[in-house]
Amino acid sequence: MTELTESVSRMIQEFAKLPGLGKKSAERIAYHLLKVSKPEALALADSIRTVKENVRYCKHCFNLTVEELCEICKDAGRDQSILCVVEQPQDLILLEKTGRYNGLYHVLLGRLAPLEKITPDQLSIAALVRRIQHGDFRELVMGTNPTVEGDTTARYIIGQLESLPNKPKITRLARGIVTGSDLQFANAEMLSEAISERQIMQ
Repeated sequence: MTELTESVSRMIQEFAKLPGLGKKSAERIAYHLLKVSKPEALALADSIRTVKENVRYCKHCFNLTVEELCEICKDAGRDQSILCVVEQPQDLILLEKTGRYNGLYHVLLGRLAPLEKITPDQLSIAALVRRIQHGDFRELVMGTNPTVEGDTTARYIIGQLESLPNKPKITRLARGIVTGSDLQFANAEMLSEAISERQIMQ
């Protein structure tokens, strides 16, 4: 009985580590998995294993990919002079769905959040600066979320680029998106307008 209790407790503890899940939610998920059939539960485990073994970050932009470079970075037909900075891969996917942006991307893998102890070294900001320093970009689009953390992150990046002799024009998505929200909560029409009506930040 002790072994059973410890196994279930460990599963709950692991689920509780996921963002947005508290202990109660973790317990619900754990007990749900105990109720479903063995094939269903193992399918979830297999999907996690497959992703962890095969999916990686693109060496250029940090988008998700199964190869060294993602499909966007390999596409020579995209505008190589425009770079859009987003917080997460899902933000990139949402902007792609609008069909209104044809440049390149750089995924930060998060945003600065001192209260959560998320610092610049935990993001791909240094790689972004190197990419701009050695590239030939005419425009950098700040696609960070319209939140305090997103704006702080954008301002920090701008500060890191100040001394670059080839610093591109810096713009941001138009604020048709509600301040304080994430890009994932905006519909395609709002995102299309945000891209088309982007504004200069300097």
